[in-house]
Amino acid sequence: MTASRTTPSLFMSVIPLLVLFALLGYNVAVYGDDSLSGANQSALIIAAALAAALGLYRGEPWSEIQDKIIDNIKAATPAVLILLMVGALTGSWLISGIVPAMIYYGLQIFSPTFFIASACLITAIAAVVIGSSWSTSATLGVALMSIGYAMGLNPGLVAGAIVSGAYFGDKMSPLSDTTNLASGVSGVDLFTHIRYLSLTALPSIAVTLLIYFVLGLFMGNDAVNADNTQQYQNLIDEKFWVSPLLLLVPVGVIFLIVKKVAALPALFMGALVGVVCAILFQQSVLAELAESTGGLYQSVMQALYGSTAIVSGDPVLDELLSTGGMAGMLNTIWLILSAMVFGGAMEAGGFLARITRALISRVKSDAGLVTATGATCFVTNVSASDQYLSIVVPGRMFTEAYRKQDLAPQNLSRTLEDTGTVTSVLVPWNTCGAYHASVLGVATLAYAPWAFFCLLSPAMTLIFAWARIRIARVSAEPADAAVIKPSS
Repeated sequence: MTASRTTPSLFMSVIPLLVLFALLGYNVAVYGDDSLSGANQSALIIAAALAAALGLYRGEPWSEIQDKIIDNIKAATPAVLILLMVGALTGSWLISGIVPAMIYYGLQIFSPTFFIASACLITAIAAVVIGSSWSTSATLGVALMSIGYAMGLNPGLVAGAIVSGAYFGDKMSPLSDTTNLASGVSGVDLFTHIRYLSLTALPSIAVTLLIYFVLGLFMGNDAVNADNTQQYQNLIDEKFWVSPLLLLVPVGVIFLIVKKVAALPALFMGALVGVVCAILFQQSVLAELAESTGGLYQSVMQALYGSTAIVSGDPVLDELLSTGGMAGMLNTIWLILSAMVFGGAMEAGGFLARITRALISRVKSDAGLVTATGATCFVTNVSASDQYLSIVVPGRMFTEAYRKQDLAPQNLSRTLEDTGTVTSVLVPWNTCGAYHASVLGVATLAYAPWAFFCLLSPAMTLIFAWARIRIARVSAEPADAAVIKPSS
C-alpha cells in the first residue's frame, strides 16, 4: 500500500543523500582515486534507485519519475557533447605541438628568480591549456616540486602554489570537465559562465600572486637551478617543431570566445585546426605514432578518439605528452549521467525541494542564498568526498531558488565553482585532496594553508554577494543572452 502524495518529511528526503554519502565515503576508502572509474557511478545509481523507491512509496507514478530522469539527462546533453569535443581537441593539440609549445614558452618566459609566483603562473597557464588540474599537478607540478626541493623551499608552500595555479586554470578553462559541469547543471552557456566567473577568479589569483611574490622576496631565492626546466625544453624541442606560430591556434579559440561563438563550434574549429597543424608541422611526430597505429590517418584518428602518448625519454614529460582523447572523457560523462539519474529521482520524489526549503527557509537576501549555496558545496565536499557531487547536488538543489530570487543562472554556476571546485582539494579524504597529496608528495593539510587561491576564492564570491557587486539579474538579461534554460 502506498502513502498519499503529500510533501515528504525532511527525514525521508535526506535518506538517499545519507546512503549516497556513506557509499561514496566507503568507495574512497576502498578504491581511492579509482573510485571515479565506476564505484562512485554505481553509488549514484543505487542511491537513485532508493530515491525512486521512496518516491513510488509516496505514490509518485513511475512514468513521472522516469520522465524527470530523462529531462535531467537531456539538460546535461550539451555538456556531454562539449566534453567529447574537449577530448578530441586535447588530442589534436598534443600531436600538433600546440600544448608542448605552450609548456615550452611558459617555462622560458617566467623567471625562476621568483619561483613561487612563477610556479603558480606556469601551472595556471598549463591548466588553462590542458583543462585539468589533476594532469597539471601530476606532470608539470611534479617537475616544479623537484625544482622547489632543490632550492630548499618549504614543500607545502611550493605545493600550495602549484595547486592554486592548477585550480585557477581548471576553473577558467573551457576544456575543464568541472567548468562544463558547473555551467551545465546551472543551465548557463559555458562562455557566459567563464566570463562571469572571471569577475571573482581574477582578483583572487591577482592577490594570490602578490602574496607569492612577496614571500619570494623575503625568502631570497635568487639563485635557482633551472637545469630541469632547460631539460624539458630541450626534450620538447627534440620531439616537436616549436614556434610561436602554434600559439595562434589557442589565441584564435580565445578570439572566438570573445566573439561569443558557441562552445561546441569553437572547440570543433580548434580541434580541426590542430589536426591541420599536425599534418603541416609535426610530420616526425606523426611518423613515430604511425609505427604503432599503422598509418597517418590512424594516428590522427587515434589522437581524436583514444589514447595517444609521445615518448620523450623522461617519465614526467611522458605523462604530460599523453592524452586520452574522447575516450578519456567517458568516465566523467558516465558520472554526469549517473548524477543526473540521481538528481531526477530526487526531484521527482519532491526530496530536493524539501531539503532546499529547509536550507533556505531563513534566507532573506541574495547574499544569504549565495552563502547557503557555498556552505552546501563545502559540506558536500567534506561528506561526499567528490568535487563533482559538490557541483551537481547543490546545482540541482538551488536552481529554482535562484530563479525565484530573480538571480541569473551564472550567479549559481560561479558560486558552485568558487566554493565547490576549489575547496575539494583542501579536504584530505576528498578524492582531489588525496590525489594531489599523493602526486606532489605533500600532505593535504601541509599545503592547504599555502593554497591561497583556493582559500580566497570562496571568500571573494561571498564578498561580491554581500557587497552586491556585479550581481546579474534574470530581469536584466538581454533578449539574445546566451543562457540555456534548465528543465523545470
